Amino acid sequence: MAEKDMKLFGEFPPITTEEWDAKVVADLKGKDFERALVWRTNEGFNVRPYYRQDNLEGLDYLNTQPGEFPFVRGNKTDNNDWYIRQDIDVTDYAEANKKALEVLYKGITSLGFVFKTCSPVTKEDLAVLLKDIQLDAVELNFVCPCASCNCADVFAEYAKETGVALENIDASTSVDPIGSFALRGKLDEAQFDAIKTTIRNTAELKKMRSVAVNGRYFSNAGSSIVQELAFSLAMGAEYLTQLTERDMKVDEIAKNIKFNFGVSANYFMEIAKLRAGRMLWAQIVQAYEPLCECSAKMRAHSETCTYNLTVYDAHVNMLRTQTEAMSAALGGSDSITVLPYNKSFESGNDFSERIARNQQIMLKEESHFDKIVDPGAGSYYIENLTSSIADQVWTLFLEIQEKGGFIAALREGFIQNLINEMAAKRDRNIAIRKENVLGVNQFPNFTEAMDKELANEILSAKDCTAEGAEIETIKMYRGAQAFEALRYATDVYAKENKRPVAFMLTIGNLTFRKARAQFACNFFAVAGFEVIDNNGFATIEEGMAAAKEAGASIVVVCSSDDEYAEFVPAAAEKAENEIIVVAGHPACKAELEAKGVENFIHVKSNVLEDLKAYQNKLGI
Repeated sequence: MAEKDMKLFGEFPPITTEEWDAKVVADLKGKDFERALVWRTNEGFNVRPYYRQDNLEGLDYLNTQPGEFPFVRGNKTDNNDWYIRQDIDVTDYAEANKKALEVLYKGITSLGFVFKTCSPVTKEDLAVLLKDIQLDAVELNFVCPCASCNCADVFAEYAKETGVALENIDASTSVDPIGSFALRGKLDEAQFDAIKTTIRNTAELKKMRSVAVNGRYFSNAGSSIVQELAFSLAMGAEYLTQLTERDMKVDEIAKNIKFNFGVSANYFMEIAKLRAGRMLWAQIVQAYEPLCECSAKMRAHSETCTYNLTVYDAHVNMLRTQTEAMSAALGGSDSITVLPYNKSFESGNDFSERIARNQQIMLKEESHFDKIVDPGAGSYYIENLTSSIADQVWTLFLEIQEKGGFIAALREGFIQNLINEMAAKRDRNIAIRKENVLGVNQFPNFTEAMDKELANEILSAKDCTAEGAEIETIKMYRGAQAFEALRYATDVYAKENKRPVAFMLTIGNLTFRKARAQFACNFFAVAGFEVIDNNGFATIEEGMAAAKEAGASIVVVCSSDDEYAEFVPAAAEKAENEIIVVAGHPACKAELEAKGVENFIHVKSNVLEDLKAYQNKLGI
């Protein structure tokens, strides 16, 4: 068979990378290769349009197997299985237990109990909460709203009394004083001593992870993937430093840390992030000289990002969370939470929670994502992304260490400044539609109108800053919020007034007028304006008469650049209270502006700022 293959492929001469590049350049017909085809990422490196085996040279970790140090290929050796997690709010222990038992029969293999208050938990509380739940048959996670939490200690006592083999219980708590410091701005150094006590108290629970590293805070604040991973690793290293200084062994510390990542819509980059994260964490732990390489395994939970969720056209969130869950699974997450599609504006209901569960079940039962270890291995593209992310993350990680570690960098404002800069960059990219949010800044649902009142916190950043905070805090928000506030303002206005109408005055060249009318309809529908498209008018007079009859507030002239010099001034002469807008950026723009035409929309427009300006003109 091998000889036949060799003969078959022998008919095709080998092609060098230089020859491929030469062919691409020729097909570009004068366009610059770098500008036309190379993707410049937010992560600080460029991505080529294609990769070849040559690009794998020098990647030493490719020779490792799954389960081998540095674990880039995953911790498992025979499958890619993960826990399907669903979080349950705990306000009433009995009700939370009832819901937990219900979802366990619907495919959930991991429960997250989210306590809504900081009140201490007792063994009696856990007896109610965990009634009839087999502790060694499901992963249990206890999430507290405060940095200090006694759940781990109390759970250890409770578990010992159940008779279940403690080494088989897989559980975690969310003690994260450093993450809380980033969100709330206050740090209690005594909490590190409390962590030391907790780890010792839970030592018999071999799979217990008491310390959380919440990298998802950064991804949900608008950070880049590199920033999220670098900050997370720096937080993990800070815990290693703080606790080893308190006479703890690195093995017992590292085995008690669980990383919680957010998963963005950047599909392949997120797969590579998890692979790079495992590799770098292994190197960091190794620097502390553990007794066992197994201590260097990263335990990673992934949660779909709230940053990507939208209020408008909310069912599109199912598409977002599906690709995010796929990235998390293919990247080798140990557990995954898919947030309900309506998480951003209301509590999950039976339907949205069922869909969220089934999204992961489908990946296992229909797509078999759980069967193959490290399915991205050997992919020229994914392997190069893994290497590039690792390089950028390591550079940023070392910069944080040079500042004295994560806490010192946070006190200096270094972490916050980087996140704020990246968030501002992404906000601008969304505003100019360089970064698309489907259903919000691009391809909105033209007929959707918000019929419920949206609270201010839904359309603004989440500020958890505590009184007396000593630092600027991290603020989590959603990328769509600015556009949603824009559209919501129109919806509120329309409840007592006529909804603004943007009328397409299509005239002249058929190809240009249709394309520009589609663009303009999409543009103004983003703000919740009613848009009226047309097949075309023979004259400007006919078009303006139809616009007035339709009650148009805005008339968009859609034609070719060559014809605008004639059509636009004619439309402006017929306008009374209507705002005349030109769809395009014609060569005669200066000439039109000299005649009083000042409104132009095109692909380089700042959609957000332009639509705000039109709202102001209309009194919204």
